[in-house]
Order: sequence, then structure tokens, then C-alpha cells
Amino acid sequence: MRVASLKAFGVENLTIEERAMPSCGPSQALVRVRAVTLNYRDLLMVRGEYDPKQRLPLVPCSDALGEVVEVGSEVADLAVGDRVCPIFARGWLAGPPTRETPRSALGGPGDGTLAEYIVADAKNLVRPPAHLSDTGSASLACAGVTAWRALFEEGNLVPGQTVLVLGTGGVSLFALQFAKLVGARVIATSRSPEKLERALALGADHGIDLSSDVRFGLRVRELTADAGADHVIEVGGAGTLAESLRAVRAGGTISLIGVLSGSGPQPSLVPAVMRNIRLQGVLVGPRASFVAMNRAIEHARLEPVIDQTFPFADVHAAFDHLESGKHFGKVGIVF
Repeated sequence: MRVASLKAFGVENLTIEERAMPSCGPSQALVRVRAVTLNYRDLLMVRGEYDPKQRLPLVPCSDALGEVVEVGSEVADLAVGDRVCPIFARGWLAGPPTRETPRSALGGPGDGTLAEYIVADAKNLVRPPAHLSDTGSASLACAGVTAWRALFEEGNLVPGQTVLVLGTGGVSLFALQFAKLVGARVIATSRSPEKLERALALGADHGIDLSSDVRFGLRVRELTADAGADHVIEVGGAGTLAESLRAVRAGGTISLIGVLSGSGPQPSLVPAVMRNIRLQGVLVGPRASFVAMNRAIEHARLEPVIDQTFPFADVHAAFDHLESGKHFGKVGIVF
């Protein structure tokens, strides 16, 4: 079978090679991968910036949709032909993460999904909503679950509240779509006027153009009668956190998810204390969150936003497209 193997850090060092087919244990399923989607974490991992001590070689990526082609003798709830997605962290079935959870993540430190076949314990596989395409299904495990958990399981979002989403990547667009499902108001930001127009068409109530001014905090206050947003989906990191602290209401929640803006000056945390702001780190979510999210997606017939797909042979082009920042939604790889 073919896999994408990283033997030295750098997108240019991803090579497609042949490996032996994995064997399927009694409690496992052998899955033929049909589609993979990329997360910014995957790019950082490949570049050696997520964990410079990551052992190589590594098969990257953690999102996938595949078809079961073999099941072990002890597997009762899966059958050959089932469409399945692996969960982000093997063995994280419910509840909060533990110290061991990040160590069980796919695509670093363990091998991930960018391969023609993978083997997984049956308990670590989830059936996607039936109406979704292969690539749409492959977008759910990280970006979808992260947005779902940030808004509903950690943020307790209710109708009528205001959600600020930064940018138009996978997590932010899932958060936009989920927030609109429950009647929340959404403010989106982007440096691209064209992307803002697409976000508004997707359901955002307001767009903030950052192409000339990245200080979005005061603009959010203007749009909310100086109250601020109830929830901020913070995917920028140190470079945007100061503005998120200005944008959020007293007693509101900032979900700390990504580091897209890279490093920056350390923001003062005094506003978080003086205004009783909750800074909540969000590490994707367990299997139970994935299942709950899928029920909502299926009921609403929600369609994930897929920007562009690339054939497996063009894996470098897929990573380059993600790195360019030109995408709107998820970048896919199909087999």
C-alpha cells in the first residue's frame, strides 16, 4: 500500500512510498482510506514546529474517511462496507482529556491517516452522517469536533448570544455554521474581502475586514452596543489574543484553539481577571463529542465547507495550498 512518509522535517521531504499492508487484530478494523483533510496542526507537524522532538519517519494527518474492508473476530458493531472516521486521540472515548491523551493522537506522535489503509480499534471509529461526501466526512474529526466542543460543551452557547470567529479556516467555519444552527449571532473576521463575502453568504451576521486594520476588538464592541461577544473562537494565538480580550464581554469565554498568527507580544492578562473572562483551551474532543456532533449535523443536513481537493499523488500541492492561506474551509486529499 502507499503511504506519505515524513523522514525529515519540511513539506518537500514528504515522500510517497510502498509499505506492507497492516494486519487486523481481533478488536480492530482494517479501513481503506478514501479521503483525508488537512489541519494547520498537520502543517506544523510536517514543518517540525509543532514538536521538534517528534520521532521520524511519520505518517502525518489525523482526519480521514474510509471504508471498512475487514473486521476482527471480536468486532460486533462494524461490518465490511461501513463508512467510518477515526477519532483524533485513540482511546479518548468520553470525559476530559488526561495527561496521556495528546500522546495517543494520530499524525503525531503516532502514525496518522495519510495512507491507503489504516488499522484502528473498533471503539476508535465513528460512522459519519450518511448524507456527507467522503471529503466532507473527513473534515469532521478535528475541526468539527473542536468547534462543537468549544461552543456547546465548554462554552454553553445558547440562542441569542454572539460568537466571534477569527478567519475562515475549518474550525472557524464550523463554529459559524454550528452557532447559526442554534440561533446565535456571528461576527466573522478576515483579511480578504472576498472571504468575508463568502462568510456572510454562509450565515455570518457581520464581517470585519482586517486588510487595513487588524484591531478588531473595538469594532466588535461597536457591533454589540459595547457589550462584547459572548464567545470568541481564538485560532490566532499570541498575535490576536489581545484583541480577543478587547472583543469579549465581561464574563465571556475565549476558546483558545490555534496559533495561526504565530508568535507575538505577550498580551496583558489583566483584562481577563478584571472582567472575569474565561480562557478555555480546547483540545479537539472525545468520541462522545464526535457522536453528538454527528447527530446535529445529520438532523440539520449541514454541509462542511470544502475549499479544494487534491489527489494523493499531489500531496505537496495540498500542503502548499494550506500554507498559502488562500483556502476557505477545508483542504482535502482523495485516494
